[in-house]
Amino acid sequence: MNTPFKIGVLGGSGLYELEGFKNAQEVPLSTPFGDPSDAYVTGELDGTPLVFLPRHGRGHRLTPSEINYPANLWGMKALGVTHIVSVSAVGSMREEIVPGHFVVIDQFIDRTRHRVDTFFGNGCVAHVQFADPVCPLVRKALLEASDDAGVTVHDGGTYLCMEGPQFSTRAESKLYRSWGIDVIGMTNLTEAKLAREAEMCYATVAMSTDYDCWHEGHDDVTVDAILEIMAKNVAGVRSLLRTVVEPLKRVAATGSCSCSTALDGAILTHSDVLTDATRARLGLLLERSTQSSPS
Repeated sequence: MNTPFKIGVLGGSGLYELEGFKNAQEVPLSTPFGDPSDAYVTGELDGTPLVFLPRHGRGHRLTPSEINYPANLWGMKALGVTHIVSVSAVGSMREEIVPGHFVVIDQFIDRTRHRVDTFFGNGCVAHVQFADPVCPLVRKALLEASDDAGVTVHDGGTYLCMEGPQFSTRAESKLYRSWGIDVIGMTNLTEAKLAREAEMCYATVAMSTDYDCWHEGHDDVTVDAILEIMAKNVAGVRSLLRTVVEPLKRVAATGSCSCSTALDGAILTHSDVLTDATRARLGLLLERSTQSSPS
C-alpha cells in the first residue's frame, strides 16, 4: 500500500486480547485537549499496525459525558491512525435487532448536551460536511468481514446518541421509536464528529444488548442484563476485528472517500489571524487545510 494505513479501535479494554495481536506496547499521550481516557495500546494484528483505546478507561472509570473525546481522537490522529472501527453497546429500538445482534451504523441523531464535540472554536472556525457521518469504505469492509465472523450483522441503521448516564424514560424510548431510530447509545456520534474533523475514516459496530424500555414483552434494561449480553458478544467482536483487517486494507487501497479531505474548504479562519496558541493547539489539522489569505 503506497499511502499510510493504520487501524484504530475504540471500545472496551477486553478487545486487546485478540488472537494474532503482537508487539503490544502502552503509549501514554498528553494532547492539547488534555489527557485521553487511558494509555493507547499499539501493536500489530496479523502484520497490520493497530491502535486500541478503551473509551471509558480501563476498569470503566468514565461516564459517557466525562470522556475527553477531543483528546481521544487527537491521540489517534497523532499516532498515525487513518481508519477507525468503533465498537460499543447499544439498546435496540427494533424488534428484529435482537440483543446479541450487531448493526453497522450509517446515520446518527444527536441528543447530547453536555460535551465538547469539536476541535475548533477559540480562534479558529471550521464547518465540515457531515451529511453522511460514517465512512463508506470502513462500512463496506465491516459488512464484508461479517460474512466470515460468525455474527448476525444488520446493514445500516440510525444511532441516536443520548447524553446519559441514565437510561431513557419510557416516554423518551417510545418517542425515539416514532422517529425511526434503530439503536440508542451514548458515545459514538461524538467520536464520529471529531474523527471527521481530524480527517480519519470512521465507522461504528453497534452491539445490541437490550430492548431499552419500550418493549413490553421484555424486562426493562438493567446493567446486569447488559453485561451478560456483552460477555456473550466478546467472541463475536474479536472475530469481526480480525476478519476486517484484510478487507479494510483492500478498500482503503482501491476505494475513495472524502474523509481524508474533510477540511478542504471547511476552515473559514484565515491564516494571518491565527494566534500562535491556536496554531499549536490545532497543528495536526492546520498543516494542509488553512486558507492563506482572505477571499
